[in-house]
Amino acid sequence: MKPQLYILTGGSRGMGLAMAQQILKQGHHLLTIARQSNADLQALAHAHHAPLTQWQHDLAAPHAAAAQLQQWLGTLSADTFSRAVLINNAGAIPPIAPLSHSDWQAISQALRVGLEAPMLLTSAFLQATEGWILPRQVLNVSSGLGRRAIASQATYCAAKAGMDNFSASVALDEAAKPNGAKICSLAPGVIDTDMQLQLRSASEAAFPDVSRFANLKSEGNLTSPEEAGARVLAWLERADFGNPVLADVRNA
Repeated sequence: MKPQLYILTGGSRGMGLAMAQQILKQGHHLLTIARQSNADLQALAHAHHAPLTQWQHDLAAPHAAAAQLQQWLGTLSADTFSRAVLINNAGAIPPIAPLSHSDWQAISQALRVGLEAPMLLTSAFLQATEGWILPRQVLNVSSGLGRRAIASQATYCAAKAGMDNFSASVALDEAAKPNGAKICSLAPGVIDTDMQLQLRSASEAAFPDVSRFANLKSEGNLTSPEEAGARVLAWLERADFGNPVLADVRNA
């Protein structure tokens, strides 16, 4: 069988790394875009004879990454693959504080990583593969915080809400095309990652919900990156992928 093509942002650690490892173990073709490359991924790719390309790129400068992706996809032959998938997984939380006390540069950087980069990369992916006669999917890793806001997280909540809504709009665009891509903005649940550590380590003065996030850890209610990654990848296999566009793994 032909391999599948996966493009994954934020694949060097956390759930992104777990997804990258699982993709490579299946022998698929993987491109990762992250600030750092991962030597262990290269070794895993070699062991499973899986083509791996790692781009070191800060998605706070998303225009260059999108242009590079569009150009790179143009060098590939659609006949090589059975499916093409873009997973926008990278995200960023600026220092935790009310918006009135937030650093403007950190706000701007987090919005570029969490919203502007997924939009530009999705545009590049859809443009470059529009003539490919094979299944194409865009999976945006969203969050419950994009659908239910909390204090001191205005930037992250805004990025994920924007991700949800641009996904819904793009889905309408693609539905009007003969071979349009399917898109889903998927909340993966609460995961034991550095982001959760950042939230539960904040002061109560800066983050009123800190005790709730601390309890998620102490009570064992966090999903491991490996299990969360497997659930996200399994969502791509659903016959109804993209319906609804806004989904949550906990409602499977």
